[in-house]
Amino acid sequence: MKIKLPFGHSKRVVGEASIGIKASSKEVFSFIAENFFLNYPKWTPDIVALEYLEEGNSIFVGAKGRQVREDNGALVESLFEIVEYTPYSSFILQGSNIPYRNTYLTAREDDQTRLTFRFELLDIELFMRPFEKLIRIAIEEGAENAVEKIKELVTIQCLQRAS
Repeated sequence: MKIKLPFGHSKRVVGEASIGIKASSKEVFSFIAENFFLNYPKWTPDIVALEYLEEGNSIFVGAKGRQVREDNGALVESLFEIVEYTPYSSFILQGSNIPYRNTYLTAREDDQTRLTFRFELLDIELFMRPFEKLIRIAIEEGAENAVEKIKELVTIQCLQRAS
């Protein structure tokens, strides 16, 4: 009997969260995507540096950025590229030197906008596979925290504009 081992095969770990926000799709999408380099550190507290690597400040498919985040006391640098940018509906970033993808989807739903955030670790190294369940839990908690924080920040922004 031949045993197949999963060596060399990519293993993806995904966490996703969704939340309703009482704001227009335009307001939510603008906060997340159009002002990404200004607002991302506000909902991701482990970001210690964020840099747009393009000239100007317009966001577009193919634009690149660099982030440095603190991960358990270590600084981790990541280069990323915007791989999808569809105004008011989807914004996707993908790591260039680290295999990850951040997906932000917005959709109008009755009197609110549904924000869905998905973080995908596109490949985990063999030595980390025994910890896959713990990694998945951490990713899912991170996704929940992100959508809750974005909702809070967008709500505050909308209230400030209204007053």
